[in-house]
Amino acid sequence: MQRVLATYDRVAEALSGKWIESGALLLTRLALAQVFWSSGRTKVVDGTWFQIDETQYFLFEEFGLPISPQIMVPMSMYAEFFLPVLVALGLFTRIGAAGLLGMSLVIQFLIFPEAWWPVHSLWAALALVLLSRGGGRFSLDALFIKMRQ
Repeated sequence: MQRVLATYDRVAEALSGKWIESGALLLTRLALAQVFWSSGRTKVVDGTWFQIDETQYFLFEEFGLPISPQIMVPMSMYAEFFLPVLVALGLFTRIGAAGLLGMSLVIQFLIFPEAWWPVHSLWAALALVLLSRGGGRFSLDALFIKMRQ
């Protein structure tokens, strides 16, 4: 039994290094960014980058949000484009993750409250990991920190 525990401790130590963590953070960044990037793409006319599909205004009106669809649609569309780019690149990772966490909470409480488990809880968990740990070694944040030293 002692040998099994010692082997387990060695494996756990090897897996808890910065390189493994940075790889996990990279995958976390890409997974979270993909969700919101894909959502942002549904808000624009096919073949364009930022031309909002007019049907979005009607959809947001049906949600009954406290802010006008004329404000919410462009705001959410731009956030769903720019925040995932920041997160995927690991540039201002914590700021991007905080924005995506905020969007997750708005979606959860105001739009689709029935989707907490497993969808919105997963988005929140990914964002919270990035808020607490940052982008890791494989991020522009790490590169800029290294350049400043």
